Amino acid sequence: MKLTEKKLNNLQERINAIIETAHAMEQRYENELEQVHQVYRKSALNLVHYMALRSHYIEDLQQELRFMGLPGLSSCEGHVMRSLLAIKTILNYLSGNPQNEKQKGTLSIKKSGKVMNANTRALFGNKGKRRRTRIMVTIPNTAAEDKLFVNRLLKLGMNSARINCAHDTPETWEKMINNIREAGTAKHKQCKVMMDLGGPKLRTGAMIPGPQVIRIKPDKDEMGLIINPALVWLAPADMPPPGKNSVIHIPMDPEWLSLTKRGDEIHFTDSRNKKCKLQVIRKQKGGKWATTLDSAYISTGTRFEVFRQNEKGEKHFEMGELASIEQNITLFPGDEIRIHKDPSPGEPAKYDEQGDLLEIAHISCTLPEIFADVKAGEPILFDDGKIEGVIASVSKDELRVKIVSGKETGSKLRADKGINLPVSDLSVTGLTQKDIQDLEFVAAHADAVNVSFVNDKEDVQQLLDTLQKLEANLGIVLKIETRKGFDNLPQILLTAMQSYPVGVMIARGDLAIETGWKNIATIQEEILRVCEAAHVPDIWATQVLENMAKKGLPSRAEITDAAAAQRAECVMLNKGPHIEKAIKLLDRILRRMQNYQRKKEVILERLEFAEKMSMKQEYA
Repeated sequence: MKLTEKKLNNLQERINAIIETAHAMEQRYENELEQVHQVYRKSALNLVHYMALRSHYIEDLQQELRFMGLPGLSSCEGHVMRSLLAIKTILNYLSGNPQNEKQKGTLSIKKSGKVMNANTRALFGNKGKRRRTRIMVTIPNTAAEDKLFVNRLLKLGMNSARINCAHDTPETWEKMINNIREAGTAKHKQCKVMMDLGGPKLRTGAMIPGPQVIRIKPDKDEMGLIINPALVWLAPADMPPPGKNSVIHIPMDPEWLSLTKRGDEIHFTDSRNKKCKLQVIRKQKGGKWATTLDSAYISTGTRFEVFRQNEKGEKHFEMGELASIEQNITLFPGDEIRIHKDPSPGEPAKYDEQGDLLEIAHISCTLPEIFADVKAGEPILFDDGKIEGVIASVSKDELRVKIVSGKETGSKLRADKGINLPVSDLSVTGLTQKDIQDLEFVAAHADAVNVSFVNDKEDVQQLLDTLQKLEANLGIVLKIETRKGFDNLPQILLTAMQSYPVGVMIARGDLAIETGWKNIATIQEEILRVCEAAHVPDIWATQVLENMAKKGLPSRAEITDAAAAQRAECVMLNKGPHIEKAIKLLDRILRRMQNYQRKKEVILERLEFAEKMSMKQEYA
């Protein structure tokens, strides 16, 4: 591109206009900038400068700078003013005015990187010897009893442990944390403990009880041949399967169970009068594991008999009351459902003998306060967006919803499934009473608190005020999972930066539902950029190597997603039976990718085949 005086003047005017906007915004946010923690003073100023930059249309400016071989603005998030002044200085020299542009209090490229590294270390702990990006692991309750399991997670590369306050009890949390601390001390590794507050989660209410039957089904191939026996957990009713929540649990009397040994066969007749048997394969704290090749239906009152080799057992046991199988509502596109304030259990639709509808399905919700905020015509989604509907009408006591999308064969809606209202202006935000109660435990035992459904700066201020009352010194991770939270992210960060350290979790599950699946990629990118401008570390979360953790085999899309996760300072894995394999794979991917990319910066690693081409040319 030919450099003309007119073109240089135009570029200078546009750069000056951005700088003027940045100075104006400094004045506008003077009070907020003065209130941030001293560590964040320059970072908060840079965030304001970045928002000033992004308030301008600069696509063509970027292109003109690139065509002229000048520094661009595509990777200036962490050092906005210094980059603008550097471009202005170059333009000065090209215009015959050799003047260096400077401004006190701005961060250089090198310094901004150091600040981000320090903030990341303060929140997530030290990085590993061979990996820059941290790995956060959602810890199952197995960690409360199995110290070796925790040791293995640390050895494989876990940098921080996430405990979800929506599950288990403070007693279990304390055991988990003690094991994490002990394992960290023994291995000379720093492992931060992060605890999630549940937040005001909107979910479906209870359903009427279903039939009191347990179904056991071994794995079969397409021909109907058994390929794997069914795994069954035999234990008291209050002793769930350790780390295997999807396994069938048959409640047993502990005294009767203590008489069984490895190799024993447990015979019974199921509810279809079919003779079946279980074989005890091993014991574990509180229960026994058994397998069976039989498909069986076990109902209340089923009688069991233990057999040992060459010896018929004398002990019998009649089962107590079985927990009901979860009932559900099957919904088709075009169906209607009532969402009501009354906490009475939900029921499927009722039909007469001719198949005519008598009463539409109904279910309650956990936050009836939302009835005052929603409007007819607004979308409503259930179960992570699997079922989509439109609010047909709103009254004081109920919503009428028309189902517009779901499975053609019918989508099943169960109790305790998420409800999303992506365009509704909900007033239900902030900390719940349970959150405040849980926060006392978190403040006493954890290194950081993860706050769910942060929508605006008032939510953050409520958290800061609560922590101040508790005299707590905690790291804060803000989970961005709504459209409102994304739109208010700069103000949210400026308020949170009164405390130190602060991080952001990109909660891609709810965020995708709330903002629309087609928008999640661009929104994720913008959150990464805004966080980098504030030098606030972020967490790439939700469904990272999900198939790997749950099924032991990753999809191709998961591999590329995990590779892209290197853009963030931390990557979160959810729990699953194959979590150890998932950590190992993620560790390898992140270590490999850091040779190719650092945040958005592309690193050109030496290519062997390029060297071979060079040698061929040399000897030609």
